[in-house]
Amino acid sequence: MTARTARAGQEGPDAVAARMTGRAVTEVRPLSATLAEVTLDGGQVVMVKRQDAPGGIAAEAAGLRWLGQAEAVGVPAVRGHDGRWLVTDRVPAGRADGPAALRFGRELAALHAAGASAFGSPPPGGPADASIGLAPMRNVPGDDWPSWYAEHRVLPYLRRAVDDGTLRPAESAAIERVCERLPELAGPAEPPARLHGDLWNGNVLWGADGRVRLIDPAAHGGHRETDLAMLHLFGCPRLDEVLDGYAEAAPLAAGRRDRIPLHQLFPLLVHTVLFGRSYATQAVEAARRTLAL
Repeated sequence: MTARTARAGQEGPDAVAARMTGRAVTEVRPLSATLAEVTLDGGQVVMVKRQDAPGGIAAEAAGLRWLGQAEAVGVPAVRGHDGRWLVTDRVPAGRADGPAALRFGRELAALHAAGASAFGSPPPGGPADASIGLAPMRNVPGDDWPSWYAEHRVLPYLRRAVDDGTLRPAESAAIERVCERLPELAGPAEPPARLHGDLWNGNVLWGADGRVRLIDPAAHGGHRETDLAMLHLFGCPRLDEVLDGYAEAAPLAAGRRDRIPLHQLFPLLVHTVLFGRSYATQAVEAARRTLAL
């Protein structure tokens, strides 16, 4: 069965693109089981994504709008969405060169500076029950980053990993100790930043026009160092130049590099829940490095 052929009683990406853009479809190129590149009459190309998790598409669409409203880092335009499908513009691929990296850093700083109403606040119009990748992520507002990060970003995934048997109860002690000591480990207090929330390299698209576009957000109000820590964790081309551009626009607090493992606890535990044991050992090591400061 191809992407153009809908299952019984279901639309395929071609029908979705036609319905949401009001234009005829001339070609469909499946990229995965849930993503297709669709060419419209006239040559425009859009991306059609399916997600079955409740609230997932609504959260992603709201996140893209919210990030775009900052007029900082670019995001692909949303052409339409419903409870299951999202249609966005395709980003023509370019090269990660020095000028693009510096510009991305400056624009990421501007995105973070656009702010949020609270730590954990969802994008306006977005659901509280969202997702990060295929894992659930609940956006519960809080005023204090250390307690919010522990309660709503670290401990829920730690408990699930232990319950699933992926992370051993004895190993959880180091991560629990980090949560207890977060007020002293978190560094200087900062206001809530407007986060992409899932800023690994696969969600950073280097455009042909020399600008970066961000896709697949798990957007929420958070600490700006969390986005930067994810770029470190999963790699990013020309990261040093990205960080140079960021620091030019918005200098980072002293000790930021020492806090990278602390901010990586969240994505590492999410990956532990989704992908298993190898990430559990990395999460425990990140906790131990944080406690050694």
